[in-house]
Amino acid sequence: MQNQKLNIMTQSLSMQPEKKLITIDITSDTVCPWCFIGKRHLNKAMDASKDLYNFQVRWHPFLLNPSAPKEGIEKTVYFKQKFGDENVEPIISRVTKACQSVGIDFKSGGLTGNTLDSHRLITFAGQQGLEKQNDLVEELFLNFFTQQKYIGDRKVLLEAAEKVGLTGAKEWLDDPNNGLKEINEELQKYARNVTGVPHFLINGQYKLHGAQPSETFLKAFQVAATNDKAN
Repeated sequence: MQNQKLNIMTQSLSMQPEKKLITIDITSDTVCPWCFIGKRHLNKAMDASKDLYNFQVRWHPFLLNPSAPKEGIEKTVYFKQKFGDENVEPIISRVTKACQSVGIDFKSGGLTGNTLDSHRLITFAGQQGLEKQNDLVEELFLNFFTQQKYIGDRKVLLEAAEKVGLTGAKEWLDDPNNGLKEINEELQKYARNVTGVPHFLINGQYKLHGAQPSETFLKAFQVAATNDKAN
């Protein structure tokens, strides 16, 4: 009787349509609040449709300010230099509200600066699995936007690596050439025609720009899965 039940369950499962694979290539910078917000919207959409699709998420570098100082600069000082004194408060207010809407406790203190080492570490994480890479990106976003840590600080990067279970991070970062080849290749492949981040490439052909709402991602998943089936 038990074997009969198992056979029935197996037949039922085999009759269900196979879940489609949705690949998502994200071009992002680790000091971009809209990239963090967009990630939260994406997570919500993936969670809502996990019974329909399997997901493969990859993160790619973008350097909003390639010449940013490695030693870091106070965020408020940098914002004033970039946006003008009178614009800083409205911008921070807008970002704070947008972050709150997706459960991010945004704080604008601390240092900002060069993000190259953070992207080198993200590249390294990807070599140990895309899940670890995604976890590291989340941890770096939390460090920078909610804990006011400077992600150009080697200690902060290594603590984040340890938290998500990366091995060999110190040795990787100690050689300043590690990851540069991969980063340059990805900048050419994914960021060459991108003027702002976040940028999402779904199944290699459907592009979304900015921190889109989760409903937009759900529609894009449906279009990508339908068109792949037709092809």
